[in-house]
Amino acid sequence: MNWINGKIEIAGRPYPFKVDKEEAEESIRKAGKLISEMLYQIKQHYSNKDEQDLLAVAALQFARKTIELEDSKAGSTEQVDRLKQINEQIDVFLKKYTNC
Repeated sequence: MNWINGKIEIAGRPYPFKVDKEEAEESIRKAGKLISEMLYQIKQHYSNKDEQDLLAVAALQFARKTIELEDSKAGSTEQVDRLKQINEQIDVFLKKYTNC
């Protein structure tokens, strides 16, 4: 397997990583960029906070967004399941009344 070594910087510190796919490397780089952007935005609101506090706020925001995304996916799955049930009921209805 060809491993890809890389390094990203978060909050002024370099973090090395090793992945097995180019797509994974790109995902890590995108994640690092998102974190850096979020930290920059947070610093604008909390300029007197310690870097650790800023990272904690960023982690909290990412966790909240993840939960919201998971909840919306769950809601979508429930809607799809409900639509499947309705479709099955329509099929039963059509079969029943078109065979009369």
